[in-house]
Amino acid sequence: MLEQEIRSFLLSKGVSDVGFARIDNSDTGELKNAISIVVRLSDAIIDEIDGAPTPTYFNHYRTVNAFIDRMLLETGLFLQSKGYNYITVAASQSMPGTPYNGRYSHKEAAHKAGLGGIGKNSLFIHKKYGARVRLGTIFTDCPLEGEGEFTDNICTGCDRCVKACPSGAISGKAYEDGIKREDIFSPAVCSEYMKKQFQHIGRGAVCGICIKVCPYNKE
Repeated sequence: MLEQEIRSFLLSKGVSDVGFARIDNSDTGELKNAISIVVRLSDAIIDEIDGAPTPTYFNHYRTVNAFIDRMLLETGLFLQSKGYNYITVAASQSMPGTPYNGRYSHKEAAHKAGLGGIGKNSLFIHKKYGARVRLGTIFTDCPLEGEGEFTDNICTGCDRCVKACPSGAISGKAYEDGIKREDIFSPAVCSEYMKKQFQHIGRGAVCGICIKVCPYNKE
C-alpha cells in the first residue's frame, strides 16, 4: 500500500508520526487527501523554558520547521514521481491578509488523521507525545486511507496552560468541533505580548510556555 510506503519513508527520515485524512473543506481544488506529519520536539530544550523562551528553543523551533518543510517537499516529489499532484502547507507560514492563519490548519489535519486532539491552549496534543510537537501538511490527489478522526477528549481537568500564559491569551474554554479558535485562544494577544516581552529572544516570534507546562503524557 502506498500509505505504508509513505509512512515508512518519513519515519526512516526521523519524522515521529504520520497520518492520512480526507479533507473536503480545503482550498486545494481536487487535492483533498492530506498527509499529516508530526515531529517531536526536544524534551530537554522545552524543559529549559522557565517564564520565557530561550535562544536554544528559538533555534530549535526554526530548525524543526525547516526539517518539516524539507520532508513535505520530499514527500511531494515522491508522489509526483508516481503521477500524483501535491500542494505543501509550510510548517509556519501566514497567508497574506490573515496574519495568524496558514493555508490550512495543521492541527485540524492532524486531528482528522487520528493523530491527537486540540487543547484549551489551541495547541495540537499528540496522543503519545503531547503538546511537544510541530506539524506539517501536504495535500494530494493520491487516494489514501486514514484511520479516522481522533475522538477522545484529550484535554480535561487541567488549567495549567491558562494559569501559566503570561499574556492571558487562553480563555480556558475547552475545544470542541466547530468552535472558533478565537473563542479559546487569541493569537493576536499572544503575538503582541511576545513581540513586546521577548523581542530580545528570537525577535519575539516564540514563547513555548504553554507547551512546557502541558502535562499530557508527561505525568
